[in-house]
Amino acid sequence: MSSNVQVIEPTGILDSTKAEAFRQSVEALLQEGAEIILVDLKNITFIDSSGLGTLVVLLKKIRGLNRSLCICSINDQVRMLFELTSMDRVFDVYDDRQAFEDAKLKAPH
Repeated sequence: MSSNVQVIEPTGILDSTKAEAFRQSVEALLQEGAEIILVDLKNITFIDSSGLGTLVVLLKKIRGLNRSLCICSINDQVRMLFELTSMDRVFDVYDDRQAFEDAKLKAPH
């Protein structure tokens, strides 16, 4: 599989003050031709409703382009948010980058 995978690693808190810049960063990766965007949340300590909403908007846009948005390395607090909002069923969430690579990049197509 020769997909163009791009990784983005936001840091700190993904809230209303950072959501727009994050969205623009992801959209820039799409403009550069990324087929799969992996959002590595290992350095995110908290996501509020604005941050979660931005992820959902991006997911819809990316799926509409027939591309993929995946998430990995979420902490317990963010995982709880994803589970409470059922976003863990909407997004492709992986334990870490290795799990993403094993599932997404090594799978036969």
